[in-house]
Amino acid sequence: MSSSQETPRDAPSKKDVAVETTNLVQVPPEQKQVTFQLLLAVGTAVIGSLQFGYNTGVINAPQKIIEGFYNETYIGRYSQNISDAVLTTLWSISVAIFSVGGIIGSFSVGLFVNRLGRKNSMLIANILAFIAAAFMGFSKLAASWEMLIIGRFIIGLYSGLSTGFVPMYVGEIAPTDLRGALGTLHQLGVVVGILIAQVFGIDSIMGNATLWPFLLSFTFIPAVVQCVLLPFCPESPRYLLINQNEEGKAQDVLRKLRGTDDVNTDMQEMREESRQMMREKKVTIAELFRSPLYRQPLLIAVMLQLSQQLSGINAVFYYSTAIFEKAGVSQPVYATIGAGVVNTAFTVVSLFIVERAGRRSLHLVGLMGMAVSAVLMTVAMALLDKLKWMSYVSIVAIFAFVAFFEIGPGPIPWFIVAELFSQGPRPSAMAVAGFSNWSANFVVGMCFQYVANACGPYVFIIFTVLLLGFFIFTYFKVPETKGRTFDEIAAAFRQSSGGDKYAADDFNTMGADSQF
Repeated sequence: MSSSQETPRDAPSKKDVAVETTNLVQVPPEQKQVTFQLLLAVGTAVIGSLQFGYNTGVINAPQKIIEGFYNETYIGRYSQNISDAVLTTLWSISVAIFSVGGIIGSFSVGLFVNRLGRKNSMLIANILAFIAAAFMGFSKLAASWEMLIIGRFIIGLYSGLSTGFVPMYVGEIAPTDLRGALGTLHQLGVVVGILIAQVFGIDSIMGNATLWPFLLSFTFIPAVVQCVLLPFCPESPRYLLINQNEEGKAQDVLRKLRGTDDVNTDMQEMREESRQMMREKKVTIAELFRSPLYRQPLLIAVMLQLSQQLSGINAVFYYSTAIFEKAGVSQPVYATIGAGVVNTAFTVVSLFIVERAGRRSLHLVGLMGMAVSAVLMTVAMALLDKLKWMSYVSIVAIFAFVAFFEIGPGPIPWFIVAELFSQGPRPSAMAVAGFSNWSANFVVGMCFQYVANACGPYVFIIFTVLLLGFFIFTYFKVPETKGRTFDEIAAAFRQSSGGDKYAADDFNTMGADSQF
């Protein structure tokens, strides 16, 4: 929000200045109200996040069964068993093509949101979910692994778009003082989706030879629910005012979202941002990279996305089943689901403390906690054959690693990108950030198995070094955005674009305003 000492542009009366100053210094109590309309809008949008999580995790449980389907199809076509090399290639493509679709989808976010709006973009994207569900659901009936792979690619496109649409929409409709908490719901949707996929993938539910096509095509059900609910949700008031210049509609939407007629503070903030955007215009991806004005926030956005994907979280889930088996767990799949529950529980913890502790502080705590857990895991796995009880240390380290991930690096990179940029460059910045995240996801997915085979349990040393590097970067470069308006954050970057340090009045880089 603007400072109370800011020079008024339209020369208001002393009484108006006093009223405005009061509104700016004290957050109106009604701004903190969570209305039904706000909950409906955020909850409906987060269905897209759940879809992303579900389709990330759904392919793992039925791997052996789907490989059996590939073999049967191959025999039907060529009258011989499929070779290990061909089977491995087909399976790798089936998994990796999801990330390829995600890369393309995430890079296309700006093409949709500026032309169609945030809400309509989410609505139309569901066409991809329906097409993908049809391809994957009927692949067994058609005896076609090509249909399954195409379906995985299309649902990847949908997921890539969702990772841009959802954080942007939620960030733009949320009150400033709830933006972090509501932004964390995107990651909560992702981890709940993963957990649902893990549970549904159990043999006795849908992870069997009969129902696996429905397991993969289940994605059409959340898509139907979102299509039914989205028409009852408002468009982003920021999009209406700043992009469409429809001030009356924006004000009506804000009144519904805030549950009060007094939305002057929000409207004033958006008008200020609109005036700034008229000076900076819409920013393309190429301009985003060329302009020194956006260099600092863009670097931060990309590094935070990389800190999520290169943290080693996927590696931990890869190793978890083997570790649980060595610890004597009779059903490792249930222990892996337990890790999914921890995943979800600590995302909820982050949801409740992010507005109190601050984004930057939680990210630092998460990174350091993961680094310590990674060292503990390395030691435990190296001594696993010599000391039986080290297997239990490994399990504790896994749960700790997952918990710290969801406190910081899991949820924060998604929504902080929307906070770092004003309305003009925001869609392009979300596209670049999403592209970085999905690309890193793809690289880890393709390379991890080879690196793990070469390094053994010491693979986590690599992630420890990366985590410490991201910790140092976050400590020195990432600002605390808690409680600051979009325009304040953008203004601070404009002031600091000529130097290496942030203006002390705009950002508390050390995060001293964060409270645990």
